Amino acid sequence: LDAVHHSGARFLVRSGARRVPTPAEQLGDGSYIARIGYGVLRVLLPVRVIEATLTLTLADGTVRTEQWRLITNLLDPVRFPAAELVDLYHRRWQAETTYFSIKATMLDGRVLRSRSIDGLDQEVYALLTAYQALIRAGDDALTGRPELPMERISFTVLLAAATDTVTAGHGIFPNTLVDLVGTIGHAALDALLPAHRRQRVKARTRKNPTSKYGPNAGQRPQKAQNYTVRTTVAFFEHGLNSRSRR
Repeated sequence: LDAVHHSGARFLVRSGARRVPTPAEQLGDGSYIARIGYGVLRVLLPVRVIEATLTLTLADGTVRTEQWRLITNLLDPVRFPAAELVDLYHRRWQAETTYFSIKATMLDGRVLRSRSIDGLDQEVYALLTAYQALIRAGDDALTGRPELPMERISFTVLLAAATDTVTAGHGIFPNTLVDLVGTIGHAALDALLPAHRRQRVKARTRKNPTSKYGPNAGQRPQKAQNYTVRTTVAFFEHGLNSRSRR
């Protein structure tokens, strides 16, 4: 974290349960300033600690409660309220959509075919290049629609439109005026994802369900149910009012 901080970047991470920083200054939004790096850093790193209890109510009535302790070098509670940072951290799973898009959507369950290191490198870079090109096409599609967030662009639609365009050989080279949106972009704009996407939750698993050593060895893993999640964030300090989100 010290190296990240001195690079000029900002971080928001979840602290381990064993780390219990000593508050040096209480802040009005329920968070507090502390210093970390005892016995490790020559100069202690000032951070802001956000402690919260999250209650998740699933659609089937199941209730789960978790305690979070977040650490960040965004020290200003006015510019970066604690409740917004907790909500931001909850969205961290969206980074996994990149890997899912490559492994599940683009590869569609297939594995890399090469049997050499150079061949594997070539396949991986080809996948990354194609992925970035599709994301760029989605971003270009929003050139004339600045009110739309990138989250509404479906990667599945981008891939399908690109595949159809290359396979059919049409819409690749414009006849007259160059259209930045293009065939792929227009397809994405015609099939936007919902404006309000639900928050997600998934229980942690102790073992890989497909492991040959697990209790379900030889069985296909069951698909996770889609739950409607109500998240209640209650801060420990100063009795900050709870915030609920659907």
